[in-house]
Amino acid sequence: MNQGDKSKYTGKQIRKAEHIAESYEARGVPEKDAEARAWATVNKDDGGGKKPGGSGRGKATRHPAAHRGGAVGGKASASRTAEERSASAKKGAATRKRNADAARHAS
Repeated sequence: MNQGDKSKYTGKQIRKAEHIAESYEARGVPEKDAEARAWATVNKDDGGGKKPGGSGRGKATRHPAAHRGGAVGGKASASRTAEERSASAKKGAATRKRNADAARHAS
């Protein structure tokens, strides 16, 4: 399989890469970079193409990036006191308000 050849990927993997690329493009990433990131994500999740001859053949998908949300953040938050969490939330809210005001006045 040549570099860039997608023949060993399943239909589901191809759809997944297209969806991820669209998401990146919607956030302003150039099309070529978005596609590269999307395939990197599919490879990270599945280890490569799942069809015979692909590098991901026979390997189980363990914990893809899409299923990791919240696993780390909860631990960090739990180790802080209620006062620390509240102060952090207030600081974040103030920053968002300040940035919104600056954006409003800039245009």
